[in-house]
Amino acid sequence: MKLARAIHFDESDMNVFHVPGRTGEWCISGGFEFSNWTEGDLTGKARQAFSNGWLGVETFGRVTFVAVTQIEQTELSAVTTSLATHFVDMYGAPSIEAAMPTAQEELNQMMDMCAEHDPNTLLTVARELTDAGVKEAFRIVQQRDASLDMFAVHGGD
Repeated sequence: MKLARAIHFDESDMNVFHVPGRTGEWCISGGFEFSNWTEGDLTGKARQAFSNGWLGVETFGRVTFVAVTQIEQTELSAVTTSLATHFVDMYGAPSIEAAMPTAQEELNQMMDMCAEHDPNTLLTVARELTDAGVKEAFRIVQQRDASLDMFAVHGGD
């Protein structure tokens, strides 16, 4: 099984999101958070989270990039429970048990997306508001083929 983990290349996420995700935490799209939003909600850091933030399921912060990686069943169970608890705490689900199917569905969607990619594949998300609701698009960040001598300077005596 594969899921995605938050990855940072610099400190920019710390500056652009109200709550930045933690490097290495498991992530999902998290588009459900914006289901009732309007153009009036899209200002400042909230706009940034809407536009291109993945949702970390430990801190419930946002990150710009995720990397596909393997997840073990025990980790997946803990992540599912964490997400179900979030649905109770933040969205008023009646119980963790009642929220579990929705949490599992969110994670299944992310795992389905990750299944077709090699480990360490980088992904981004882009969202826009449409008349039908939130539209999400996902992009693969392609790795560039490069040899060591493109970066290293070799010297001699």
